[in-house]
Amino acid sequence: MELLRIDCLGKELRLEGSMAGWQQLFWGDALVSAKQASADNEGLKTHEFELTSQPTSSITQQATDSEVSDSTPQAELSATATQTIKLCLEIELNWQPFLLDYRLSKDETVIAQGSRDTKDIERQVPVKPIEAKRKVSLVGLASLGFKLLKSAKVIKVVLAGASVAAYSWLFSFQFAMALIACLVFHEYGHIRAMKYFGMKTKGIYLIPFMGGLALSDEKINTRWQDVVISIMGPTFGLIMSILSLVAYWLTGNVFFAGLAAFNALLNLFNLLPILPLDGGHILKSVSFSMNSIMGLSACIAGAAIGVYISYTLGLALLGFLLLIGSLEIGFEWKTRHQSHLLPLDRYGQIFSTVWYFLTVGALVAIIWYLAGSGDDMLGLPLKILQS
Repeated sequence: MELLRIDCLGKELRLEGSMAGWQQLFWGDALVSAKQASADNEGLKTHEFELTSQPTSSITQQATDSEVSDSTPQAELSATATQTIKLCLEIELNWQPFLLDYRLSKDETVIAQGSRDTKDIERQVPVKPIEAKRKVSLVGLASLGFKLLKSAKVIKVVLAGASVAAYSWLFSFQFAMALIACLVFHEYGHIRAMKYFGMKTKGIYLIPFMGGLALSDEKINTRWQDVVISIMGPTFGLIMSILSLVAYWLTGNVFFAGLAAFNALLNLFNLLPILPLDGGHILKSVSFSMNSIMGLSACIAGAAIGVYISYTLGLALLGFLLLIGSLEIGFEWKTRHQSHLLPLDRYGQIFSTVWYFLTVGALVAIIWYLAGSGDDMLGLPLKILQS
C-alpha cells in the first residue's frame, strides 16, 4: 500500500507498507530505506538515509576554468565533485482509524511535514500499482476475453439484446424486460458508488443467464470502498422494490407486486456471503480487516454455505461462481501480507455489518409481506427461501 508520496529534492519520495509491518522508502525508483515485517506495525518509525548529489553544469564549468595545478590533492577534487545529504523521515502511524503524521528533515532542518487520513488513501492513484503475478487460469482467460470484448461499445447493445432474448425464451418478454430493469438498477447502484469515490467507470454490461456487471478502469484503495461499492447494488435494488411496492398500493396492479417480490429475491441472493457475490465481498472486507485468520475462516464458511445451497437447490451456476470465489479466497490469503487495501477500522466494521443486515432484513420483509397476500405467484419467493 502506498502510504505517502511527497516531493524531495526534485524527485518523489514514496513510502509503501502494510499492516504486516514492512515498509519500503523509495526516492524516485531507488530504494533508500526498508524495514522488515514486524508485529510492531504502528507508532513512531524513522527512516534515515543519505543522498549523493552530482555537481551542476555551472559548478563543473567553474572547476574547469579555474587554475588547478597538478599538485592539487585528488581528495580535494573529489570533495568538490559530490555532496552527501543526510535526510530523515519520521512517521507516526496509526492503522485503525488510519492516520499518518510525517516530518521530513534535511540535515536536522524540517523541509516537509503534514498528515494523511483515510480520505487521502481513497483518492490517491498509486504511481506503481501492486500487480501480483498470476498463473494462467480459466478466470484469467475469461477476464482477458472480456477485456477484449468491452473495448467495443457496441458489445453493450449486443449483450443487452442477447439477455432480452435469453430471458424471453425462458419466461416471457414482459418478464424479461422487468428482469433487465432490475439488473440495470442494481448495477447502477455500483456505478454510483464508484463515481462517488471519483473512479472512472466503463458502464454496465448485461450477460445472458449470468446477470449484470459494472466495470471501472481504476482499482480500489481501501476495504471501505469495496464494501460501499458492493452493497450499493443491493441497496438500489431495495429502493426499486420499495418503489414497486408503492406503485402496487397506488394502482392495485399485481405486476408491480411481482416485480417488488422477485427483485427483492434477486438482490437477497446477491447478498449471500459467497464470493464473488456482493455479500461475499462485504464479508471478505469486514473479516480480513479484523485479521487474516478471521478472514480466511469467514470466507471458507461462506463457501460452505454456497456448496450446501448449490447442492440442495441444484444450482449449477452457483457452483461455477463458487469455483471463481475459491480462487479469489486463495489469492486474498496468499497476498495478505502485501495487500494494498487499507482495512476497515472498528467503526467501519460495525457500520458495514449493520448496513448489511438491515438491507437483508428489509428485503426479507418485502418478500414476507407480499407472500401474505394470498397470491400463489407472490408467495413463490418465500417458498424458495423456506426451502
